[in-house]
Amino acid sequence: MISVTSKSRYAVVALAELARTGENPMPIGQVAERRGIPVQFLEQLFSTLRRAGILISHRGAKGGYTLARPADQITVLEVVQALDGVVGQEGKEAGGIWEEGVESLRSTFRSATIADIARREAEEAGTGMYHI
Repeated sequence: MISVTSKSRYAVVALAELARTGENPMPIGQVAERRGIPVQFLEQLFSTLRRAGILISHRGAKGGYTLARPADQITVLEVVQALDGVVGQEGKEAGGIWEEGVESLRSTFRSATIADIARREAEEAGTGMYHI
């Protein structure tokens, strides 16, 4: 009923990696290696996120990807919906407790940003944000 796939989970952590490394473009292979995500899979996700206006691709020797907006302006809900479509549409149609559950999830995803995810990861790892 609530369809959030592993694509969204991988995309959110990959975007958090971009947020943690600053404004310089990061090659997709480096993001994939740091996060243990197959490069081909990440290429598909990044292509969708680029078309959705969440990422910018940079060509050339120093190319790679950067966030299209500051990390604190990109919500987890925006990323999930770019990849998985509208979250919980069936639950909203079912009403009652199903609608309440879906709205709870949407509220959590709407209030969490990529910057929040990067910050949480840094805190859990015992490190601060780093910028190169």
